[in-house]
Amino acid sequence: MSLKSFLKRIMVSQELDAQLDKIEHPVGTLGYDPWGFNKDTSKITFSLLEKVYHKYFRVETHGIDRVPAKGPVIIVANHSGQLPIDGILIGYAVATRKKSPRYPRAMIERFFPTVPFIGNFLNQVGAVLGDPVNCAKILENDDAVIVFPEGIRGSGKMYRDRYQLQRFGSGFLHLAMKHNTPIVPVGVVGCEETIPAIANIKPLAKLLGVPYVPIALPFIFPAKVILNFGNPITFDNEELTEEQVTRRVEKVKSAINALLAKGLEEREGLF
Repeated sequence: MSLKSFLKRIMVSQELDAQLDKIEHPVGTLGYDPWGFNKDTSKITFSLLEKVYHKYFRVETHGIDRVPAKGPVIIVANHSGQLPIDGILIGYAVATRKKSPRYPRAMIERFFPTVPFIGNFLNQVGAVLGDPVNCAKILENDDAVIVFPEGIRGSGKMYRDRYQLQRFGSGFLHLAMKHNTPIVPVGVVGCEETIPAIANIKPLAKLLGVPYVPIALPFIFPAKVILNFGNPITFDNEELTEEQVTRRVEKVKSAINALLAKGLEEREGLF
């Protein structure tokens, strides 16, 4: 018995194993899909996330059934918290929902695969390098994709700028139009408080070749997280000027802003 099989046997509950087996996700004879996803690694990781999700962050989800049960979909959310905790929680929420669970693929920054072991691990749990070609192929495969159009502008922002959406890239919109894919906006409230940063040491970040080195306490605070999923937004595939594309991007951004406002109103306190 391999180490991975042993860990799965002792760590993964029958309930979680059965839940994740509901998801159709073809893999090759060695247990991996073309992007490195591995079901056993995913199950072990989800078993570790179970208590983190339910007990530590006490995640509340609203409107999760708005993520289509099948077919390509781009899940677009605000980004925050220095680490990709938001993407992990969204992925867990969609994969463990009772009705029509799915394994969404999260687009990650280019520097993650350069970190020893981290890149391979992220691939095995469903993350994919945030490249337009990768994203297009995943959509063509009728899969769900999690995208953060703010990129490092969102994840690396300071605590004073919390819940202020940064500039959105437009790549996700071009892909949604080209592949006739609905966009599901998500407002993530709580991750801004998990690792509050007061400054960014830019010279050190440049030296290390990473996007940012925040000044923050080396601790992940147990902030309560609320995930609000909005109604799917669809756009026709037509020739547009950049100004028209920007207006469509702003429509998605406005939907996320409204979901953030809803989440901030719903929560009773940071923790």
